Amino acid sequence: MANPRQIIKRKKSVTNIRKITRTMQLIATARYQQTLKRAVSAKPYTEKITELVAQLSDAAADVEHPLLKIHENSRNAVVFMISANRGYCGGYNANLFRNTIHKLDELEGAGRHIELHAAGKKGIGYFRFLGREMAQTYTQFEDKPRFAEVEEIANDLIHRYGEEKIDEAYIVYMRFVSAGVQRPNIIRLLPLSKEENTEDATPAGQGSTASLTYDFSPSPDALLAELLPLSVKTRLFGCFLDAAVSEQAARMVAMKSATDSASDMIKFLSTQYNRARQTRITLELLDIIGGAEALK
Repeated sequence: MANPRQIIKRKKSVTNIRKITRTMQLIATARYQQTLKRAVSAKPYTEKITELVAQLSDAAADVEHPLLKIHENSRNAVVFMISANRGYCGGYNANLFRNTIHKLDELEGAGRHIELHAAGKKGIGYFRFLGREMAQTYTQFEDKPRFAEVEEIANDLIHRYGEEKIDEAYIVYMRFVSAGVQRPNIIRLLPLSKEENTEDATPAGQGSTASLTYDFSPSPDALLAELLPLSVKTRLFGCFLDAAVSEQAARMVAMKSATDSASDMIKFLSTQYNRARQTRITLELLDIIGGAEALK
């Protein structure tokens, strides 16, 4: 027979846990709304820059730029993973780690030398546990990444790509689809591709912009020299914003699930306690009746 005191003690523990998970859920919900607002506000700008670069690249097909140039005999690749600084967000980090390892194995199988960059304490800790060397680590990015911080990283990648110190750069992050759906995504940040820009810039159901005619002032070289690095920066910043929204959404859902599970556990323990109490009362009554019968 279950001990009612032990059941009460366990019920109190689960109740305290439910209070904590409920509080974390409310905090995650508030942060999710803030990060979603920032991501939604920045998305039109990012899409317009991508669309403009795609249109200019198509209209000025003979223009060359270092960021569009594919390096022959590509050997050095940068893999940049954006993870979370904290846990309690379900399978968010585990899914990122799985996809990052898959990409690393794929590049190493193709003979690339990998330079690993990790943003987020969870990702840094994971690769340290695996014994993988990391070229750069970043822990300053929380749920409100700033463009100035991301721009420094993008400028470094652009500069090194222009000097052919690196040949490719990939970003692994969690793409936000909805509050209940976040998918790990891998994009090639460098080199830029006209085909990728066109796909990103052309909404579904609309035709290609290749037929448009432009008069350039200043020259296409000068325009693309400004817009292409800006496109890299905005795409990288968009990845950080998406990752921030996805993290808070995943934590919100995970904490709601934990709160609901705690509520179910409390109901189960209440039922168990009532049964144990009824059983004990019944046994005590049987002892009294037995004693009374013995005295007759």
